[in-house]
Amino acid sequence: MDLGLKSAAPAPLQEQVVAALRAAIAAKTLLPGEKLPSIRKLAAANRISPFTAVEAYDRLIAQGLITARPKSGFFVAGREAPLILTEGASTDRDAVPQAVDPVWMMRQSLSLDDRVVHSACGWLPDSWLPEDGIRRALRGIAAMPGAQLLQYGHPLGYLPLRQQIRLRLTELDIAVAPDSILLTDGASQAVDLVCRHLLQPGDAVLVDDPGYFNYHAVLRAHRVRALPVPMTRDGVDLAAMERLAAAEHPKLYLANPAMQNPTGLSLTPGQAYRLLNLAQRYDFRIVEDDVFRDFQAVPTPRLAALDGMTRVLHLGGFSKTISAALRVGFIAGPEETIRHLADLKLATTFGNNQGAAQVVHRLLEDGSYRKHVAALREKLRKATPPLRRRLEMLGLKLWTETEQGMFLWMELPKRAPDAETLAARAIGRGVVLAPGSVFSPSRQWTRFLRINIAQSIPARLTEVLAAEMKAKP
Repeated sequence: MDLGLKSAAPAPLQEQVVAALRAAIAAKTLLPGEKLPSIRKLAAANRISPFTAVEAYDRLIAQGLITARPKSGFFVAGREAPLILTEGASTDRDAVPQAVDPVWMMRQSLSLDDRVVHSACGWLPDSWLPEDGIRRALRGIAAMPGAQLLQYGHPLGYLPLRQQIRLRLTELDIAVAPDSILLTDGASQAVDLVCRHLLQPGDAVLVDDPGYFNYHAVLRAHRVRALPVPMTRDGVDLAAMERLAAAEHPKLYLANPAMQNPTGLSLTPGQAYRLLNLAQRYDFRIVEDDVFRDFQAVPTPRLAALDGMTRVLHLGGFSKTISAALRVGFIAGPEETIRHLADLKLATTFGNNQGAAQVVHRLLEDGSYRKHVAALREKLRKATPPLRRRLEMLGLKLWTETEQGMFLWMELPKRAPDAETLAARAIGRGVVLAPGSVFSPSRQWTRFLRINIAQSIPARLTEVLAAEMKAKP
């Protein structure tokens, strides 16, 4: 088995062996149950030492890709079990699992019961969204002779909207052509497409700890490893990131550099340059998830602008500010990469959500969107102080002082139960809470809650928190 190793390559021979065999297994060139060459034969065929072959096989065993059978040799691991994303899964979809995990929390947040206080969710109340504007846009599109109501549309998505997004990106000093922008069904699909394109099972991906919980579910779905990078009050711990990058050779960093979810922190220019330097030195790509862009009145530096779209893919969407039902997002990046991502999108969905894209375009083009997001920022500015005071009266403390955004990241008092316990109890009282551990792949931050400001205005949130914090186990 000649693996095509290159002694002059920057990657050590051991890593080349692991990568080559992992790729062969992923491509089904090596099938489950197939016997691999012995240590001696693998070493001889590739002109490497037996020690290097042993180390490579040991790493593949640790990753679950091959197995060792005493006196028989090494074999490709058998067929993987069906993928189950929830921990402690139960046939009762409303039951509290052994751990309050991201999928369970998303399921609870999507309850359509109007009586529920959705403090855990990541979207605004319906009354804060431009429903009248959406209706006007729909009527205008329906009456327009050239409206595209029946076709799939261009593979990259509705061109007039891509042109509007290009103009919006120039406001962030991100220079990109419309053909370097791919429309997606929300930012979540954008993340999934990037993972499909760049990752193989067993690869390592850097994520913030705490960070957006859906990243963790997506990475698990792609059978890759999440490497948690600690967040500090000053931002992401870049020294810890460098240690992980040197040891684990990650392929990707999934990040919210501006208004990070859940802490609300944003990268400073110095931190941004240091992060890009790490990406270059350790050869990993960065996904810059900018879905909270319009909640930031004065933009902080964007990685895509500083990097010139060399290693950074910039993505965003309009579900937070216009409508979750429309599902319009985008990815901006190098034209070749965008072309590959468009092919993946066609292969997996063969759709472009053309009608929703036309609605978003109309709202951007007529100027109503700018007024709407300015009003949203003002509503959040007024709603935050009274909510914070009520929570602080219960003993919760804000982790960082952030002046903008949708969320408060707050620490529970020592006398209170942990956040998972509170979340499990509060759901029975019609309040959905977001415990800090859900945002943490290391299962830390157990005494924190992420509070959605706009969804937490009703007094029932603090009433239920007060009662459950006093309740006996």
